[in-house]
Amino acid sequence: MKKILLNPWTALVTLAILVLVRFWDPSFVESVRLRYFDQLITAQPQKSIPVHTVNIDEAALDKYGQFPFPRNIYADIIKDLYARNAGLVVFNVLMPEADRFNQDSKLAQTLEKHPVILPEVASTKGKNKTFGSPVQTVGNDPEGSFVDYPGIIANVSVLQERAAGVGIVNTFPEIDGVVRRMPLLVMAPDSNLVPLDQQQKVVYPAIALETLRVATGDTRIQVKIGDMGVEALRIPKLSRINVDPLSRVWIDWSQTPTEHSLVDLPKDFDKGIVIVGLSAAGLVQPVATAKKEVWPQYMQASLVGTLMNGVTIERPAYADDLEIAIIAAAGILLIFLMRWTYVGIGATLAAVVVVILGSMDAYSHYRYLFDSTAFVVIIVLTALHAYMAKFVTEFLQKQQIKKQFQSYLSPDLVAKLIKDPSLLKLGGEEQELSIMFTDVRGFTSISEHYGKDVQGLTKIMNRYMTAMTKKILENEGTLDKYIGDAQMAFWNAPLDNTKHCKDAVKAALEMLNSLEEFNEEITKEGVPAFGMGLGINTGVVVVGNMGSDQRFDYTCLGDAVNLSSRLEGQSKNYGVLIVLGPTTAERVSEDYFTIELDCIAVKGKKEGVNIFTVFYNPPANKIAEWETARHNHNEMLAAYRSQQWNKAAKMSKEIMGQFDGKMDHYYELWLERIEEMRNANLPKDWDGVFRATSK
Repeated sequence: MKKILLNPWTALVTLAILVLVRFWDPSFVESVRLRYFDQLITAQPQKSIPVHTVNIDEAALDKYGQFPFPRNIYADIIKDLYARNAGLVVFNVLMPEADRFNQDSKLAQTLEKHPVILPEVASTKGKNKTFGSPVQTVGNDPEGSFVDYPGIIANVSVLQERAAGVGIVNTFPEIDGVVRRMPLLVMAPDSNLVPLDQQQKVVYPAIALETLRVATGDTRIQVKIGDMGVEALRIPKLSRINVDPLSRVWIDWSQTPTEHSLVDLPKDFDKGIVIVGLSAAGLVQPVATAKKEVWPQYMQASLVGTLMNGVTIERPAYADDLEIAIIAAAGILLIFLMRWTYVGIGATLAAVVVVILGSMDAYSHYRYLFDSTAFVVIIVLTALHAYMAKFVTEFLQKQQIKKQFQSYLSPDLVAKLIKDPSLLKLGGEEQELSIMFTDVRGFTSISEHYGKDVQGLTKIMNRYMTAMTKKILENEGTLDKYIGDAQMAFWNAPLDNTKHCKDAVKAALEMLNSLEEFNEEITKEGVPAFGMGLGINTGVVVVGNMGSDQRFDYTCLGDAVNLSSRLEGQSKNYGVLIVLGPTTAERVSEDYFTIELDCIAVKGKKEGVNIFTVFYNPPANKIAEWETARHNHNEMLAAYRSQQWNKAAKMSKEIMGQFDGKMDHYYELWLERIEEMRNANLPKDWDGVFRATSK
């Protein structure tokens, strides 16, 4: 489960889930999208329109008394508005009941002389007769294409039939209670005063649409109904009005009407449309809109301005599909790019900026509403998942590297691996390594010295191992393991090292120097001196994490490893401290002084290999002497391999003391070997290879 969660590509799952949520489009997603559209719409510069609102406010109540006012006062208000050069009056005050002062006739007379648009309300309960509708539909049956109400609350008949036009004033808020779009058409019976089976469904215009029709002097509103709903809507004397299949239009809140109090009217309305409505506290509730809370007449005025100026704010039918496709494509691309952290982060930020600016530009130039919020949220969350998975994976990888190698590699090498884990090659890879084995000489006497003091023995061994390990790590070696009082190390893994042979030999020589210093310290403490033998061999092995699922080590396996172990064991048989395999010796011959020891078939092998020992290069004044001695040494080996026993023995004695005495023990042992071979019954095809019978 952890591996799944930490895989950066599992961000695809996050992307898929979020895209599905966007496709499902729950209410909270829609709400966020609508609020973003609010910002686009309301950010446009304000434009004055020839539409005025007249508010029946507290000052009007103080002047005219208790509301509702007597209808003769309404008549006087209408006359006054036209006297002030109103182009058309919309009286947004519903009058479903007869006037208590019996003044309906006076208002009716005024309506006959002055064109006035009256409101009506779509409701569950109808009241009064509506006297039909100017809406003409063609195409499919309109039923099912509009918001359908069971009734209409109309004005009293004496006023309803004399009005120049009547329109629906219902508000239609979105899921968050905010009015942004208004349907221009609704459906309801023409009267609830007749039985249900006699009622006829009629399509009614919104008051803003009806206002526009009356203002243009047209008699009809034409609507084409298609399979999906409204396909076209027009007032013949105007251009086509773009609506969605539910006949909705977005209100352009940059269309700004001029507000007035009923008691503070301008002298001249300049033929503008005047919408009268309520604003006094307790008479009406303000409408929550994308802009702010406004009075109903202000909302109707902005809608009239939207229609009048031909402003079309549109959410294209393909918008959802396009947005989802862009989100999915961008998400997949960014997950891929997150392989390169800074590239992925940069691309994510660039994509967010481009989409936001693109949506703003689409609205600014074309009035198209495209949503950038879903893109930003989904892309950021997806990119964050990919980045965090990558970050945590890399962090855990680095911690694993540190945990696995800090005890076996130098701090500098561990730091390199942590900085660039790609340098680490794990999992059983073939690699040429230089492998070293070491072993303590004289451990029996050391153990006897401590007797039953196990703690003391442990402490001295830890001091010894620490000193030796330090030199391995300082020379970029990998400490493989401790085997009792022995050590195994290798070079050229997990980090590539082109000079692994040289570093392995350098470490061995420094370990011997460090051993001398160590022995000086412990002999002063009365502890017997430590001896040491080392074997180094170079060859191709398999290196990587090996073991079981529960426990594993980073180690190497192969013939080259086995030979290195055998060479360490042969160091005491040849009286030297270091024994090198042929490849190792060849590669360090220019940096260190090597001497061939023998051609030996180690235990378990049939074929012989040439083995060598190594020293630091002699001082300049002794180079010639050492080279001569090595030449003579090689002639001695040639005599030995050709069974010239006397010559080989003689030369061994002559070389004794050369190399500053470092090889004297070897020559003593070699003389014993020569005598054994002289008396041995060798086969005729003897090739000079010594076949070891011990490790």
